[in-house]
Amino acid sequence: MRLRVASALALAPLPVAAIWFGGVWLALLTGVAGAVMAWEWGRLCRGAGAERVAPGPAEIELVGIVVMAVAIAAFGAARAAVAAAILGAGLVFWTARQKSEGEPAWTALGTLWVALPCISFLWLAREQAGGRATLLWLLAVVSATDIGAYAVGRGVGGPRLAPLWSPRKTWSGFAGGVLCAALAGGATALALGVWPALPLVLVSAGLAIVAQLGDLAESVAKRRFGVKDSSGLIPGHGGLLDRLDGFLAVIPVVALMTVVGGRGVLAWQ
Repeated sequence: MRLRVASALALAPLPVAAIWFGGVWLALLTGVAGAVMAWEWGRLCRGAGAERVAPGPAEIELVGIVVMAVAIAAFGAARAAVAAAILGAGLVFWTARQKSEGEPAWTALGTLWVALPCISFLWLAREQAGGRATLLWLLAVVSATDIGAYAVGRGVGGPRLAPLWSPRKTWSGFAGGVLCAALAGGATALALGVWPALPLVLVSAGLAIVAQLGDLAESVAKRRFGVKDSSGLIPGHGGLLDRLDGFLAVIPVVALMTVVGGRGVLAWQ
């Protein structure tokens, strides 16, 4: 627990600063994070003992396509970036199949699993979609979900949430994550003067469910390939993919809500 907290405190200022200053700093951080997560996904799909196996052509393509999609999105061409990610996923699938690299469908899935949230993140950074406030709210909600789920799950215990996929997760932890996310939504509403606050509280609680489903989705992948962590990059957390799995699920959902609603979620009444 101490190692997890120390790692979280050491890493937190970097995304907050990038979000605050925006522009090229946010694009660079998103690109680096996307490249690392793409590498970790390719490593995960190699299964146990991946550190002893050199990356194949499909994995290298996976990293390159994610970085390219982020670069396109950084220039404001979100639709073109999404198209590049989809076409790139097809290319990764074809290469993995031609080179007999692991399971092509799973490797190709990583292209979309990593690229689409990165593209959505940069799109949400625009002022029309809520900008800095939306990104900081998302950071607060997903972080609160992780903390609440971990603390309550460890402290209360009880029935397992999904024992076949992730044996350590409990229903009490699930509820704790939702409650803490709702509190983070309420705090955001108070800080920004959003009134009535109830819609933002409910949306934040709903996103906590999405974040935990994203966590479970990565657990399914890790269990399939017999891998405990996507890498050992972050002490106490595993890899960047392990740390950001909730964000990867939440960010595209918020982007879709923004498109459907016609304005940033923080502006909803």
